[in-house]
Amino acid sequence: MAHWSTADIPDQSGRIALVTGANSGLGLEIATELARAGATVVLACRNTTKAEAAAATIRATGARGAVEILQLDLADLSSVRDAAASVVAGGRPLHLLVNNAGLMAIDQTKTVDGFEMQLGVNHLGHFALTADLLPLLDSTPGARIVSMASMGHRAGKMDFDDLMHDRKYDRWRPYFQSKLANLLFTAELHRRLTVAGSTTLALAAHPGASHTDLGHEGTGLSNRMMRIGGGVMQSAARGAEPALRAATDPAAKSGEFYGPRWIVRGHAVIETPSRRARRAADAARLWTESEQLTARTVLAG
Repeated sequence: MAHWSTADIPDQSGRIALVTGANSGLGLEIATELARAGATVVLACRNTTKAEAAAATIRATGARGAVEILQLDLADLSSVRDAAASVVAGGRPLHLLVNNAGLMAIDQTKTVDGFEMQLGVNHLGHFALTADLLPLLDSTPGARIVSMASMGHRAGKMDFDDLMHDRKYDRWRPYFQSKLANLLFTAELHRRLTVAGSTTLALAAHPGASHTDLGHEGTGLSNRMMRIGGGVMQSAARGAEPALRAATDPAAKSGEFYGPRWIVRGHAVIETPSRRARRAADAARLWTESEQLTARTVLAG
């Protein structure tokens, strides 16, 4: 399909989707379109006040699907466990998990569990959330897990000797590493799901250069430039389309990676990840490291 758009989203009535970081930016656009298509959408956010405002915004569009709030702090593994337990205790199926929330180029800081914040939130928090929700997803026919990567993964390198960048921190290298980790995670998750005979799909997407508040948190020069450079970027709505296609296109296959046709902008198409993102040995090693760091065991290899 050359020009996929949100008009191509099939009816999502009866489906339940959980979207992390859904109170603004790409997450809000993804949640809005899923709800407009009829899905019940759970906004999984750290700040529930902002999430309530986002829910009101979605409802105001006339969305057919219900919108719910779930408190989730990806920088705290106990919060991740509690949030997942709440979802499971609800006794409902879960058709879609969109691992969208992320941080970019922030000042050096640590998560509650002592992880470098960008790897902790962008990868490890989502790894743990996926692990905790996987039994529920796996018991739901047609379930999908979509992880939001970045075109910045191409500059990423896994520093397994210093995953937390304790020796040297420059704000961008940890971000690029975390986005590469998203794709390695998706590749290994896809492999393990296939080996297990699961029907759950694991896919990834990236938004190109999209105008959101991502990257505005830091105090560096590059952060200031991003705050004034929105005019050259495509809209968050267009940037959300690759993830929405991965989440809803009936023709999408597990392991696929979607992004804008022209890398930074354009209609959602299938992309090929970087060579580093296709290193099976790195994907397996990252999986093992992630299990140890999060104290989660997910799908035997």
